[in-house]
Amino acid sequence: MTEIYSERAQQYSSKIGEYEKELRRLSTIRLFIFIGSLILVFVLANEQLATLLLAVVPISLLAFGFVLNRYKLTARALSRFKFLRAVNEQEISRLDNKLAEFPTGQRFLVRDHPYVADVDIFGPYSLFQLLCRATTESGQALLAGWMAEPASKSIILKRQQAVQELARKLDWRQAFQAAGMPFINSKSSYDSLLDWNEESSKFLPEKRKHLAIGMLLGVVTVMAATFFAWHLIDVLRLRNSFSVVYMFPLLAALICNKFVLKKWKTVTEEIAEKLRHNVTTLKGYEALINEIESETFGPGLLSDLQMHFRGEGYSAAGEIRKLSRILDVFIQRSGKDPIGGNAFYAILNQIFLLDIYWVLLTEAWKSKNRENLRRWADAVSEFEAFSSLSGFAFSNPGFPFPSISDERNLVRFAGLGHPLIHVSKRVCNDFALAGDGSVVMITGSNMAGKSTFLRTIGVNLVLAFMGAPCCMRSGEVAPVRLFTSMRTQDNLEEGVSSFYAELRRIEQLLKLVESGAPVFFLLDEMFKGTNSQDRYKGGISLIRQLSEGHAFGLISTHDIELAKTAGNYLPVVNYSFNSRINDREMLFDYTLTEGLCRDFNASELMKKSGIKLL
Repeated sequence: MTEIYSERAQQYSSKIGEYEKELRRLSTIRLFIFIGSLILVFVLANEQLATLLLAVVPISLLAFGFVLNRYKLTARALSRFKFLRAVNEQEISRLDNKLAEFPTGQRFLVRDHPYVADVDIFGPYSLFQLLCRATTESGQALLAGWMAEPASKSIILKRQQAVQELARKLDWRQAFQAAGMPFINSKSSYDSLLDWNEESSKFLPEKRKHLAIGMLLGVVTVMAATFFAWHLIDVLRLRNSFSVVYMFPLLAALICNKFVLKKWKTVTEEIAEKLRHNVTTLKGYEALINEIESETFGPGLLSDLQMHFRGEGYSAAGEIRKLSRILDVFIQRSGKDPIGGNAFYAILNQIFLLDIYWVLLTEAWKSKNRENLRRWADAVSEFEAFSSLSGFAFSNPGFPFPSISDERNLVRFAGLGHPLIHVSKRVCNDFALAGDGSVVMITGSNMAGKSTFLRTIGVNLVLAFMGAPCCMRSGEVAPVRLFTSMRTQDNLEEGVSSFYAELRRIEQLLKLVESGAPVFFLLDEMFKGTNSQDRYKGGISLIRQLSEGHAFGLISTHDIELAKTAGNYLPVVNYSFNSRINDREMLFDYTLTEGLCRDFNASELMKKSGIKLL
């Protein structure tokens, strides 16, 4: 896959070089037209060739405008190719497990969640970084939601179909991702736009009255200005004396307009303040929706989602473009944009009361699309989530989709590996567990791979339950509630020791089991924070309680006696990870084997640390 992405990145680099050269050429042409036109106008004016001058000026403006438009189109295409190159470079980074540049999803991490904190779902070097191709905050949030909440069998199967379809659309997926990348660092919030859109319309009920006032005052002002202009022309042409009386109608009209605009100022400033930072967001959504509307999808979830953007006589992208243009005007009129406001608008506003029309246009748009805007945002988020899973599937063609079983408790994997471990270092294992109350206890020496194996199962179950392919050769799972207890630690703020933190996790697990839901648990180093006697007693009791509660899962431990006793008297199967010492070097094969651990290396590790054992 690296070759595919590298080749595409190189193709886009070539395009970038061509367009950068074209931009330089257009800049030179634009400069020549500007300087040449100035020289020509100066010469013709100096020679008093009025007819030629009147012909040269519009032709020069048209030529300059044409080149300027070509420059803008070329610059836009150049930007698009740069983002497409970046998309492919990011895919290469993911294949190399270089994830530092990608969003961590840390904001979605919930400490008391059943599993996300233990199996590296969010945070640095996490599954979220490996999967996420979403460029909008809502798309990232939806993907995080899928990771944190297992779906039902029917939804999983529909998602698998959608992911498989999108995985084949490499060009479209990358164009879709690139369309949103210019806006990924925008500080604007779509939520504030949605909040505004759901507010009731204040002025539409009296739309005709407001329009009539605006039109009447505009006509009166124009008539007064015309009356004053005629007087000025007479003064200049006939050299009559200037009379202040002719100014009174215009001054009266402007004062009246000023009074009306003052009453509307609060409204216009409120709209501008609420929506000022959303123009960038809207342009991003417009670009994303354009890509969605232009593609053809087969029957299923994707085509159903696409229908959210289509209606009788309108396009979602077109509607968002209209609102974006309206907001552009509001930003310019407010005087708080980078160039200090639009003076031309300010002048016309005093004459024609443009604020009234723009407020009514905004309210009319809101009224028309009140039910649409949130639906469009949600649909874009789903496309981004599917695009993320599809990108992961395409980049890992050896990862199949698991079968979803109707059995109550089943987890079966062949060739299971951890997707966050590079393929060159990844060791895969077979594992199967089925039936209510079934428990596997895993023993092993330090650093032999017990905890990593538990996380390997956990992270692949998360992938399976969100509709993604898994890092395995084959697999079959039943939809279950995943629960883990692996990273309990002291909490100084709450005055909680690691042992008590673990007990709180166990209490949370037992409540979930008592709810009757099918539960698959992963417990690492159970009761490691207490003495061996209490650990043994508590471990045996907990295993019995979980087994009787019809939960099933894995428990890792260093306590051989606990594992041995549980294997003799409870429905427990023992597996282990072993190590060996060769020339005082510890060697690990990270292979899961049946039975209790045969080799322990704690003493050797202590010696290597400089401890002189008795």
